[in-house]
Amino acid sequence: MALPQGGAIFILAAHPAISAFPEMPQRATLNSMSQTVRIPDGFVEELKARIRPSDVIGRKVKLVKKGKEWVGLSPFTNEKSPSFYVNDQKRIFKCFSSGMGGDVISFIMETERLSFMEAVEKLAEEAGMTLPKASPEAAEEYDHRKRLQAVCEAAASYYEDRLQSTEGAAARAYLEGRGLLPAAWRRHRLGYSPDDWRKTIEHLKSEGFTMPEILEAGLAKESDKGGEPYDAFRGRLMFPIPDSRGGIIAFGGRGLTPDAKPKYLNSGDTPLFHKSRVLYRYKAAREALGSGDGGGLIVCEGYMDAIALTEAGFGHAVAPLGTALTEDQISLLWRAGPEPVLCFDGDKAGVGAAFRALDRALPHVEPGRSLYFVLLPDGMDPDDLIRERGPAAMTEALDNRLALSELLWRRERDAEPLDTPERQAGLEARLAAASALIQHPGVRAAYERDLKARMRDHFWQVRQASRSNNAPRNSAPNNSYNNRKRPGTGQNPAAGESGQAALKSGAPAKLRGLGAIARAIDSPFLLALGTETLAASIFPDPDVSQIRDCVLDFVNAGKAIDRSVMSAHLLETGNMRASRLLKDYPDTPQIAADGPEAREWLIALEQYMAVRGSDGHDPGSGTEAASGESTASPSAWRRRHQLVAERRALKARMNEAAGKVGES
Repeated sequence: MALPQGGAIFILAAHPAISAFPEMPQRATLNSMSQTVRIPDGFVEELKARIRPSDVIGRKVKLVKKGKEWVGLSPFTNEKSPSFYVNDQKRIFKCFSSGMGGDVISFIMETERLSFMEAVEKLAEEAGMTLPKASPEAAEEYDHRKRLQAVCEAAASYYEDRLQSTEGAAARAYLEGRGLLPAAWRRHRLGYSPDDWRKTIEHLKSEGFTMPEILEAGLAKESDKGGEPYDAFRGRLMFPIPDSRGGIIAFGGRGLTPDAKPKYLNSGDTPLFHKSRVLYRYKAAREALGSGDGGGLIVCEGYMDAIALTEAGFGHAVAPLGTALTEDQISLLWRAGPEPVLCFDGDKAGVGAAFRALDRALPHVEPGRSLYFVLLPDGMDPDDLIRERGPAAMTEALDNRLALSELLWRRERDAEPLDTPERQAGLEARLAAASALIQHPGVRAAYERDLKARMRDHFWQVRQASRSNNAPRNSAPNNSYNNRKRPGTGQNPAAGESGQAALKSGAPAKLRGLGAIARAIDSPFLLALGTETLAASIFPDPDVSQIRDCVLDFVNAGKAIDRSVMSAHLLETGNMRASRLLKDYPDTPQIAADGPEAREWLIALEQYMAVRGSDGHDPGSGTEAASGESTASPSAWRRRHQLVAERRALKARMNEAAGKVGES
């Protein structure tokens, strides 16, 4: 990056990237500034938290995912076997061939020959962060924020002390009742705010802080009656809220009496704290995740849930601060790991919260960034589940998590009954609209395919259930087509379907299916609807199957579907009976592409879908009847399609071999 000339010194805290490069001094010059200014504490950490190392490094090194790490060839040596590793959770790279390693800043410094400050400026611009300006006002703002952080730290220590005093007895009893021991109180810096209007204020003033600082830090409130300011938190169990570096910037307080309003109270927005951009326990959880197997953070709904999960061994748990997850918070989750898991109560409110999180994240999913969901049983929260059933129950719930695509499908499927074509079309429209929201083109296309497949499978299962329910029981068969139901619909056949009925039911038993194939040949647009189904169908007569294979060969070769041409082709290849059957079969009437007969043809063809018989024979071997009593699922159709293709290929190889033997 080219920088204008000038001279200024940045005073920097010691940084891991500098120690990795001893020749770099701990003072750096940024030529665009004219006065000395400090980089605020935590700026570099926040910068690194906003950028995935694999994204930046991947522009210079071709990386391949391997477990929880990315692997590629070293950009520093001419190696042929990859020994260059990037770990997004730990936010580091390591090159074993050169011995170099560090963070994303040091990588940019080395590969682009930039100074530390030039690399920081380059990455800050990419991350949308603004470097501090070299002005007296910027230095004053920095010092002011440090004072506010000091006020919050002093308050946290004071609340911790009060928890251990006599006035904290009720808070200690509450924590013990929730199964938390004193060691856990200290780990999470839990405290108690005295039930007094000015006790915290007076303590902080005795520590040297001014009333304006106490007010601005959110620890006191102005009286709306013109009186003196009063403590913001009174008589509450206190949860200090750290920032991404671990410094205390705000508080949450839980009431300890039944009449406490509200039950949970959070600090308001301050120069240090915006609750929509912060997650409780984020720094500690990210560190716990980085030392584990990766994956993603666990997100629960409250402070106590996050603490309970941590104490039960799930140290990578975080919580939003009394609000639905925001886009900023979801971005924080993805910076820590690619697939965070969101835990919600299984009641109506919890399901609604899960749906809101889904809608907020859906436009932003991409390869390596998604969400999983856990809807806990019986309306429990994680704390309830762990205390009543133990950590193993929580592990089981996490193992059974739902992918974002699964939750989306279930929501739209269950939004209304799907008992009419209009409602089924409504489902298709909702799924298409949801997929269209995804910004990443590859993921959007994958969602479209996945949701369409789910919809087809679901409607197939509905038709199967309907067929079973409509099948006659303990009665003689009725051969009158007009008295039969449409398979899977419960509706009487429409006018104009008698021709199809004759083709289906009037053919000799050995030639069943020939009429359906002839109809497809005479109305070729049907093949666009049912090529896969036709390929997977099982016909008892081998010459009917041969005609079907000829149709598929013509489709795959892009040839025009013409009955006389296909009959001649069958004759030329030695399939005389198949040729005669096709030639002699009566012409079928043309049908409308958008009419009901096209759908009925596909439904009728499905009757020939069969799975492996109970005797172990393969379908199509002649041992199964194609009566429709054993029908395959859509996944079985796809397997059948593959088997048919393999059978055709084998037959072609055998014919080729036979031809060579004849020539010899």
